[in-house]
Amino acid sequence: MPTRRAFIVRAAASAVAVPLGASACTAGTGAGGAGAGGKGTQALVFGKTDGGTTFVRNFNVFGPAVQKAPSIEMIYEPLARIDYSDGAKVKPWLAKSLEFDEAGTTLTVKLRDDVTFSDGKPMTADDVVFSLSIPLKDAAFNTGGTTYDRVAKKDATTVTIHWAKAAFSELNQLGNVLLPVVPKHIWEGKNLRTWTNPDPVGTGAFTLERFAAQQVTLRARDDYWGGKFALKEIKVIPTNGDSLRAQLLRGEVNWALSGWNGGEQEYVAKDPKRHMYQKYATGGAYSLFFNTAQAPFDDVHLRRALAMTIPRKDIVATLQRPGTEAGPTGLVDEVYGDEIVPEYRGKVQKVDAAAAQKELALSGFKVKDGKLVKDGKSYTPKLSFNQDYGWDAYANIMIRSWQKHLGIKVKPVGAPSANLLDQQQRAEFDLTISTTGGAGVAGLYSALSSVAYRPVGETAVTNYGRWKDEATDAAIRTLQGSNDPAETKSAGEEMQKIVAEQVPFSPIYDSYWFVLINSEHWTGWPTPDNYSYVPFPGAGPDATLTLMKLKQATT
Repeated sequence: MPTRRAFIVRAAASAVAVPLGASACTAGTGAGGAGAGGKGTQALVFGKTDGGTTFVRNFNVFGPAVQKAPSIEMIYEPLARIDYSDGAKVKPWLAKSLEFDEAGTTLTVKLRDDVTFSDGKPMTADDVVFSLSIPLKDAAFNTGGTTYDRVAKKDATTVTIHWAKAAFSELNQLGNVLLPVVPKHIWEGKNLRTWTNPDPVGTGAFTLERFAAQQVTLRARDDYWGGKFALKEIKVIPTNGDSLRAQLLRGEVNWALSGWNGGEQEYVAKDPKRHMYQKYATGGAYSLFFNTAQAPFDDVHLRRALAMTIPRKDIVATLQRPGTEAGPTGLVDEVYGDEIVPEYRGKVQKVDAAAAQKELALSGFKVKDGKLVKDGKSYTPKLSFNQDYGWDAYANIMIRSWQKHLGIKVKPVGAPSANLLDQQQRAEFDLTISTTGGAGVAGLYSALSSVAYRPVGETAVTNYGRWKDEATDAAIRTLQGSNDPAETKSAGEEMQKIVAEQVPFSPIYDSYWFVLINSEHWTGWPTPDNYSYVPFPGAGPDATLTLMKLKQATT
């Protein structure tokens, strides 16, 4: 085992690619025609399909309010970047280097000295300490699931972050767009529960130029620390799947995230040179969570029976995401292929009614009139899901399958985003659907640690299913606290077996970013065959790297 417990990542001399030449033309303001502006300069139009029909001017990224303004991650930046093209490794961004001590409990963060906020003031260690301390002051502000217990300034460009135990794998927290660096001189003294930060000032490459309920215009900074852009404006407009397709085909939208079943034939084939439909793995999945803190879902055999009868193929077909059915571990092959146990690698979970019936019998539960009955008690399970995102259809697919193969009648309970999140965090559900993911194997599985456990009724930032298991804790401790590759690999494999066999949650479909591009006005986009950053706006630094490479089309 290595004797020196140090983990060092250093930024290259230039963290962002050399900027492209750009004209000083001012882009237009209309949403139509891809925002044609003066002297031939085009704004880039992003069609947002998951933000409702109108936008809310709330740029308080730490606040507990669920509704936020779009593209906050283009204005505010984290200390690090998660590189999904390189096994979800954590790399510096606003930080110049990240170095753990030998114990793995104290991380020294050296900051870039060339970063300024959009109001011209330099980013300092005071800003970083202030920002990273916000989640420590109130659990409601810990939207990124941080686990460190204190932050301190060492000097003007150095900050230390401390964990109570070895936390080598916890570095991914600093790459979360929900943990950005904000300017202390603006945020200090604000009531973060109510303040909406209507005029955001960040270190990011863009500033808010105009805000309207149905169009947000962002302008590229001329003084951005990473360089300049050929692109001058981004316009974000609300849309939906059907409208988006027509907008892309007409060239009114240049960039969007949406699944399109048949997109290759209906979109790409119509203009192969300009129309792109790309898929990038996020490393996570959408999963079914069980409330394991209470009956009947504290029974492993019942959990297995339900997991075995989720019709994943039908769900992804309805979602228009064919081929994304999840394997049993929660790890996605495209990102973690080398780390997945061979017996699970490339495996797709199919409905196995016979095996599910055997597991149901082993549970000791009988099914009477659709209810689960055991020891004189009966249960009518409920499935909670996000009503805002139209999950009714997919919930009903699962419910029909459970009734068909197991005879169990599960009641659908849709809830708005804010209500559902509160229910999940307080474990006030039987079954629910949420995402599982994180940077690295440890990042994905850390939510199952008993450290994140809270009694039912109390708020848990992660571990919604209230999983509590000694073997899980031991494996996660090794994943988080060891710097020995052999030890962490073994612990990762142990966690895969726990998830696949004990089923604290059951992955439904792998989470991918489905990226739609019309390159009529802007070229230089990455492709899944050749990329070092993902063209996904929500990834923040990756979106910045994407946009810095774009050139205005000449024809």
